[in-house]
Amino acid sequence: MRRERDLTSGGITKTLVLLALPIMGTSLINMLYNLTDIMWLGRFSTKAVAAAGAVGFFMWFGSGIIMISQIGVGIGVSQSYGKNDQKELAAYISNALKLDIILAIFYAVFLFIFRYKLVGFFNLQDPEVFHMAISYLEIICLGIIFHFLNPVISAIFNATGNSLTPFIINSIGLVANMILDPVLIFGIGPLPAFGIRGAAIATSLSQFTVTMFFVVAIIKNRELFMDVKIFSKPDMKYIKKISKLGLPAFFQTSMHSGINMIIAKFLASWGATAIAVQATGSQIESISWMTAEGFSSAITAFIGQNYGAKNYERVERGYIQGLKIVSLIGLFSGLLFIFAGESVFSIFIPDDPLAIVQGGSYLRILGYCQIFLCIEIASMGAFNGIGEPRTPAMVGMIFNATRIPMALVLSSTSLGLNGIWWSISVSTIFKGIVLTTLGIKRLRTKLNLE
Repeated sequence: MRRERDLTSGGITKTLVLLALPIMGTSLINMLYNLTDIMWLGRFSTKAVAAAGAVGFFMWFGSGIIMISQIGVGIGVSQSYGKNDQKELAAYISNALKLDIILAIFYAVFLFIFRYKLVGFFNLQDPEVFHMAISYLEIICLGIIFHFLNPVISAIFNATGNSLTPFIINSIGLVANMILDPVLIFGIGPLPAFGIRGAAIATSLSQFTVTMFFVVAIIKNRELFMDVKIFSKPDMKYIKKISKLGLPAFFQTSMHSGINMIIAKFLASWGATAIAVQATGSQIESISWMTAEGFSSAITAFIGQNYGAKNYERVERGYIQGLKIVSLIGLFSGLLFIFAGESVFSIFIPDDPLAIVQGGSYLRILGYCQIFLCIEIASMGAFNGIGEPRTPAMVGMIFNATRIPMALVLSSTSLGLNGIWWSISVSTIFKGIVLTTLGIKRLRTKLNLE
């Protein structure tokens, strides 16, 4: 089997960084999709941002469903690649793609059928915001299969050490989105302004473009994909393996999004501006957590290949080096949010003074937890690499669940709206400390046993 990139030899820091940089770039690109939408919608109206933010929770829940295939195939492919087992690798890829497509179809149908009830959950006070959200969701449903496919195909390439291909292809999609967003939202020449519908069309078309380029890349990488069979009957043995590896991440992410939906429902009493602040602030905050997730994917691939090849010393050293690097990412973003929160937020909603003040408070409060957020995500990658995704999922679910009672208590004090932001920050700090402590302990224990 031709190796895309052998992660089982060479300098650890250099190998990790070279693998991680394109993955981090891809993660930042995915973040910029949402930020581009928000930046242009923010210039259209704050209500449009609130509407897109409400729908964003359903896309967030969808990202949890994607993780069933994404995490499962990432772990399976990296370990089988480390063992140089082409048959097992092809089986993981084939069945992960089948599972992902089936889940995408079911989720799109579910969202479309229940769109009014789902959006109605947020008790949006403004009818205009409600109808905007419905319009946005209807179009997103049509292109949701491409939203599901692209992260899974990216994970396949990343697991084999080829992180550059997903980066290049996703960059093309971002450029397409940046061009289409203002054109479709505001109109140009004879083309009418589609408003919030234009943002949804631009995103769906861009994701479709990415999928088509991935198809070309798969055809060119015939040696890697030569035994992959998309149209054959799913192999339930591998479907179960993939699901077992990916379900913990799904439960964690879906619960996380569900908790934030409940918090968004609390925010409805503060009006559309508060919802827009959460939607925009969380996307800005993703500068750090999506960058860390990119590095986490590199850690998963690195540890997965070395664990499969039984290079246990490199497994532990790779994890420690990864923690050091993501800590710097968290430090930088934390300082940026604490000292320049309002300035950063005003880039995206420039004409709403109340939103800028509230957004600055959001970023400042969340700035204190950024280091802990980054080391939590890196530790998640280490657990995934050794095939134990349950621990980070359990830690995440436990501490995320504390946000609801904390938000209720703190928001009822003089902190008001800021109490909700503090509930997010404090729970994140505890998650980072606990999971990293468990990660270091578990990795050393398991490798000693091996």
